[in-house]
Amino acid sequence: MNIHGGVGLVEMTRRGFMLRAGVGTSALLLGGCKTPLISEPRLLNPCATVLPPELAGHPLVMSAWEGLRPERVWDAHVHLAGIGDTDSGIEVSRRMMSPVFPAQYVQRLFYMNAGCVHKSDDFIDPSYVARIQNLMKYMPEGFKVMLFALDRTYGLDGAARSSDTALYVPNSYTRDVAQSMSDRAEWVCSIHPYREDALEALAQAKQEGAKAVKWLPPAMGINPSSPRCDAFYDALLSHNLPLITHVGEEMAVVGAGRPIWGNPLMLRRALDKGVKVIMAHCASMGEDTDLDQGEDGPRVESFSLFRRLMNERHYEGLLFGDISAIAQRNREFEVIAELLEQEAWHDRLLFGSDYPLPGVLPLTSPVLLARAGLLDPDAVQTITELRRYNPILFDFVLKRHLHSRGKGFGKQVFETRRVFDSAL
Repeated sequence: MNIHGGVGLVEMTRRGFMLRAGVGTSALLLGGCKTPLISEPRLLNPCATVLPPELAGHPLVMSAWEGLRPERVWDAHVHLAGIGDTDSGIEVSRRMMSPVFPAQYVQRLFYMNAGCVHKSDDFIDPSYVARIQNLMKYMPEGFKVMLFALDRTYGLDGAARSSDTALYVPNSYTRDVAQSMSDRAEWVCSIHPYREDALEALAQAKQEGAKAVKWLPPAMGINPSSPRCDAFYDALLSHNLPLITHVGEEMAVVGAGRPIWGNPLMLRRALDKGVKVIMAHCASMGEDTDLDQGEDGPRVESFSLFRRLMNERHYEGLLFGDISAIAQRNREFEVIAELLEQEAWHDRLLFGSDYPLPGVLPLTSPVLLARAGLLDPDAVQTITELRRYNPILFDFVLKRHLHSRGKGFGKQVFETRRVFDSAL
């Protein structure tokens, strides 16, 4: 097991106890929910494994697939995770593994519950993968998930900083898992641009079938506006690989802790070089400095900066946003409504579930979405029930049925393969 600081795996029974003990603080640990956790049936994912035929064939579920070609629907935001209890090479920080650090510890337990490995009598790493494979049984043939690797945090000297790395998921492991379920998965590499071997690693990942590169700049210690990234951006262009990068406030992974590096405007450097950039979550949470007015510019909503970039014509065809996490409680309903109503953006919005987070029950409330007028009340019960069995299908059906002022996400939002597969 590779765990920084040498903390061993907590026993399964203890994990279950601590998970329940931490429920009272979950609103603070899971994204700073602004709405009280009410009107939801439970806090813990029941992790049911067999989707009932009457639910799989429910008209609401079936209608979500109408007009779509499942073979072109790729979930563009799925996290591969574990604790490193096999030869996967996964590493987890001491803070996430030890109850001495209760916030990060309980946060990890919720993620384990969301991925349905908290009750596993087997190793955690393969159990997490087995759960994804189970979920895929109930998706139409051709549908795929894009599995994310996650590189370590690095310093300006190009050296890995293990003490600041919350979670490391190797490219090699992500590649192998995707290849083992190639009819259901593609893989996304993660390469820190400050690494001495960054360009070689990128070339190898491309050769081995990676469809994109994933960054989490605030946690990984990446300044996207730094000249240090120029060579990497040039390499992305030459390999025709998109960059999927977090923008806005980051609360899921604690690492280097530089929130400014999640500012959407810092991606101008990549965009101006012609790199295809996919801004995760559409910067739908948090505030950032308006760098267009200087380093001392006013603080504004991160989403307003995403909006500004999306409306700049010279970034059309280069700038995209994925809609993962946008329906969570910690997002403003007005943001969801704008994304739904901005039909001119829909060619550049991409479906992603942010799995396993749809399995964290307190994070997403169909009840509150219905109260906000973004979901038909009659759909709440069926969509909520889906989550008991399949959080990815739940997230897909939910987003297919969101609407505002009579407008929903167009089918092109869900047929994401076109952005990642040059063969199309």
